[in-house]
Amino acid sequence: MVPDNSLITSLPSKQTYRSWQQTGSETFRNWELHPGSLKMNTGLKLWKEAASLILTAGRTLGGNSLSSRTPLDGSGASSRFDYDVLLLKRSAKSTFMPNAYVFPGGLVDSSDFSSDWLDVFKSFLNLPAFGLRSVEQPVETRPPIFATNRLKLGSPIPGEVALRICALRETFEESGVLLVVPKKEEKRLIKSPHDTFCSPHYTEHKLCSDEVSKWRALVNKSPLNFIRMCQELEVLPNIWALHEWANWLTPVGTYGSRRFDTAFFMCCLQEIPSTLQDEKEIVRFQWSTPSEILQSYQARQLWIAPPQFYELSRMCRFPLLNDLHSFAHQRATEGCDQWLPVIVLQDQQYISLLPGDKLYPRDSSKQAEGDHTRDSQLEEQPDDSDLHRIVISDPYTTTLQITVKPKYNHLLPVMEPALSHNLIGQL
Repeated sequence: MVPDNSLITSLPSKQTYRSWQQTGSETFRNWELHPGSLKMNTGLKLWKEAASLILTAGRTLGGNSLSSRTPLDGSGASSRFDYDVLLLKRSAKSTFMPNAYVFPGGLVDSSDFSSDWLDVFKSFLNLPAFGLRSVEQPVETRPPIFATNRLKLGSPIPGEVALRICALRETFEESGVLLVVPKKEEKRLIKSPHDTFCSPHYTEHKLCSDEVSKWRALVNKSPLNFIRMCQELEVLPNIWALHEWANWLTPVGTYGSRRFDTAFFMCCLQEIPSTLQDEKEIVRFQWSTPSEILQSYQARQLWIAPPQFYELSRMCRFPLLNDLHSFAHQRATEGCDQWLPVIVLQDQQYISLLPGDKLYPRDSSKQAEGDHTRDSQLEEQPDDSDLHRIVISDPYTTTLQITVKPKYNHLLPVMEPALSHNLIGQL
């Protein structure tokens, strides 16, 4: 029997909490070094770097996407949200998180740091970080995934650029959504960066379906082909449309030894783009509102990992796409925290402690290394102050307990998303 409040080294079962081996990213690969590309970040002993994209789009439907807009509960009920968010369902045959609904994303590939990108972005080389806005957060408090000096690792591509390239590439591989900017717009982008990079929304690049399918197959075969595609089609990965949102680390668990340090970005589109699953790792795509997804999760119609639950609950603060985009755009320059959840057993519930919670260990490095000795600092205090936790009663019953103020001008999640009448009946 595990004592209450003590840290545990394992989760109850693969089927129940394998979620903690995934931070919203998809199709992770083994790191492959390509000749002339950067050396692997050997400072990462426990995690592999990844990037994930929270892709939202207005309710106006693009081609081939109509069938995906059916509300997940099948009720057809109207929503106060004027936008949807993209979720991808993993294959039941997947060796990692089968049947889970996740945001698109995946493991950083060395090609994302390739010096060949200098040719693609050559018009932007005189701009800091290729024209990305600078972050106000002091470098000493920045999450390592953003603060690491990539030049010292052998790559001239800034980390904030490469991580965005990774998120865009993986989104294209998994969903067929290609977010790029024609090179013919370079001069206008450079001349008026704030008018263009900060425009209300960013639309997908319009290519014929055959062309998209051809390049998607090639990129799935080798990430290096994403560079080649941009060169031949004379387009730029739209890194400027991606706004820094969060950084989640995989906590200790029993489902394999893989752990990931994942950068999350937010992107807003005017309308739902053409979307296609890859029929391999991804068997279904779904455009639904944040509240619909949370309601369907609570109704046990789909399963999402705790980081997705947290971020979708945040998005419930913004039912209007314009408001979400404005917030994401303005807040992104503040920076973000690095979150390594620490799992605690208390009253037969599994609690995921997050930084700022009164029970969160002062030195989380022990938890990162797998040292789970009992710490007197973890004793519960009688008051309800300083709570920042995800409470997991069972795989489909998750609640948030938060009293701390978010850092870096971020926002609190909606604690209890209201269920629709239809879903209440189903529950």
